Amino acid sequence: MLTAFAQAFKTPDLRKKLLFTLGIIVIYRLGAHIPAPGVDYAKVQQCIDQSDSGGLLGLMQMFSGGALLQITIFALGIMPYITASIILQLLTVVIPRLEALKKEGQSGTAKITQYTRYLTIALAVLQGTGLVATARSGALFQNCSVGSQIIADKSIFATMVMVITMTAGTAAVMWLGELITDKGIGNGMSILMFISIAATFPGALWAIRVSGKLADGWIEFGTVILIGFVMVALVVFVEQAQRRIPVQYAKRMIGRRSYGGTSTYIPLKVNQAGVIPVIFASSLLFIPSLIVQFSNSSAGWATWITDHFVSGTHPYYISVYFVLIVFFAFFYVAISFNPDEVADNMKKYGGFIPGIRAGRPTAEYLSYVLNRITWPGSLYLGLIALVPTMALAGFGGANQNFPFGGTSILIIVGVGLETVKQIESQLQQRNYEGFLR
Repeated sequence: MLTAFAQAFKTPDLRKKLLFTLGIIVIYRLGAHIPAPGVDYAKVQQCIDQSDSGGLLGLMQMFSGGALLQITIFALGIMPYITASIILQLLTVVIPRLEALKKEGQSGTAKITQYTRYLTIALAVLQGTGLVATARSGALFQNCSVGSQIIADKSIFATMVMVITMTAGTAAVMWLGELITDKGIGNGMSILMFISIAATFPGALWAIRVSGKLADGWIEFGTVILIGFVMVALVVFVEQAQRRIPVQYAKRMIGRRSYGGTSTYIPLKVNQAGVIPVIFASSLLFIPSLIVQFSNSSAGWATWITDHFVSGTHPYYISVYFVLIVFFAFFYVAISFNPDEVADNMKKYGGFIPGIRAGRPTAEYLSYVLNRITWPGSLYLGLIALVPTMALAGFGGANQNFPFGGTSILIIVGVGLETVKQIESQLQQRNYEGFLR
């Protein structure tokens, strides 16, 4: 990886792209520290020191690079865009119009991207309104004595200005991501997601060192670093693993020329669903505690939810979390990979799997292989999401949104591998020496 970056800096046009990307990252991190109008920055910092966020709020805090609880102009970060992208991807399977656009190629993809932008702005307005309302009521920092005072002006005009500012910040973040995709090294929104998560690493690791008791905290600090490296190595190994299904294309004579007769394969990754099941499970498990929080109820059901589903280390929470991750892994793979469509495309171009008849038998075989390979992938996701939480529970109160937790590691490793592959492909295009030197 370091060799690829070093070679990229030696290539003039790639160096310009890397420097441009770094400049966009600096602007993004600068906006994550500029408070929104009407926010008392000193009181917000005081409340952050006393708070311990988790669940969906902690997930959004992680994706915003720590800007959410500070209520900055980029407080919402890229979370509205991620949510909009996931919603459009799910609706593509349900709405025939979106499915037809997806099959149109580049023009259809451009329209779906435009719909994603519109939905992102709508979600930003909704999430911004919820964040401002929660901050005004003091529910954002429940354990803080000045939690209801972080927004002094509670008028409708001031609220609208804050919501508009955060929505504009989300639009700016979306624009910055597209700039990286067009003029930078590519994969813009994923890189901003990577930076948001990586920005929380130093503070979280240093908090473990400060709260440690062995050798002034350095033993706990070293142990967490070691566990982190082991988890990263495991994730890299599994993320690169794939089942390659061989495909043979028959020869076809068109005029006097022969086409086809080549061999290729269909790569089915062990973790075909990526990090989406972990995000879905975390979001869904936060709903019960959110209902209790806004209902202010002291009934038996509210007490039971608070005791069992607020703490991320309770056996009930861990069991339900694991089951939801497995379920959403199968669910997402089922809607993102269509064996019937793949089999039809293979049959159309004269392709077949050796030993399997084209058409329906090919679709059934692909579905069978996909189901079998999804089981270890889903169990791997559940273990990656839970093992760091349980292993690091004694180091600074880790939860599922801890930097070395499942969501963080999966995103960082996935984006890192994809970025390195893009840089290597661009290097290969510029430094291709041919088959003979």
